[in-house]
Amino acid sequence: MADDGSEQSQSVWPMPTFYFRVTMDGEEMTFQEVSGLDADRQPIVNRAGNDKVFSTIKMPGLRQAGNLTLKKGVFTRDNTFWDWFSGIKMNTIKRQNLTISLLDGSGAPTMVWNVANAFPTKITSSDLKADGNEVAIESIEIAYEQITVENA
Repeated sequence: MADDGSEQSQSVWPMPTFYFRVTMDGEEMTFQEVSGLDADRQPIVNRAGNDKVFSTIKMPGLRQAGNLTLKKGVFTRDNTFWDWFSGIKMNTIKRQNLTISLLDGSGAPTMVWNVANAFPTKITSSDLKADGNEVAIESIEIAYEQITVENA
């Protein structure tokens, strides 16, 4: 008898990326795409002056976070991003926390990214073309201070 996979564990297969949820300060928002969930450490290159080995060593430096890019369709009378972006005045802005959850088939979070102290740095709207028939998409680029990851 052929193996149909019915006995196979659900943890064998990687998670699909199309089922996710974004909440911003407790309010759930709908997005088409989320990118930029990354963090890195810039290496510190050092060589002591009295080191007999004529080469440098590398040490881990400060942790840096990139920017998030969120894309969504443009809806009538929805100025959420523009209002948030317009709130930047003389280096003051309302920073918000975001939670991005990758969901399983039942809608339960399996992986959660918590983004702290986020603020918008750039908003881009779709190109307008008289001969096109694409959906209008706007994207917002968001800088943040810290990202943490939880596995459910």
